[in-house]
Amino acid sequence: QVQLVESGGGFVQAGGSLRLSCAASGSIFRINAMGWYRQAPGKQRELVAKITSGGNTNYADSVKGRFTISRDNAKNTVYLQMNSLKPEDTADFYCNANINSYHYTRDYWGQGTQVTVSS
Repeated sequence: QVQLVESGGGFVQAGGSLRLSCAASGSIFRINAMGWYRQAPGKQRELVAKITSGGNTNYADSVKGRFTISRDNAKNTVYLQMNSLKPEDTADFYCNANINSYHYTRDYWGQGTQVTVSS
């Protein structure tokens, strides 16, 4: 069994910063790509940022220059540093990881953490 547990969401004023964390635990052989997605009310879930096991990253255009994704492979943890937050960043943020367990490889999702940015 594999679990992803997120933390770090909250309420912040525009221009502020938050740091999200997501720790994977359980029967993990190897973690491949990890990423963050978000879903705003009434909208589809969208990719925010992704990082490969080798550290290559890609970002949604809307967050480039403001958000930074990183990972600590020793801790099976991915982070999202969010700076210069805007009200349009308000959403539920979800961690995603492609994980080789001892039986199969599949994508896992966290439970989500809410980020609210006030104007």
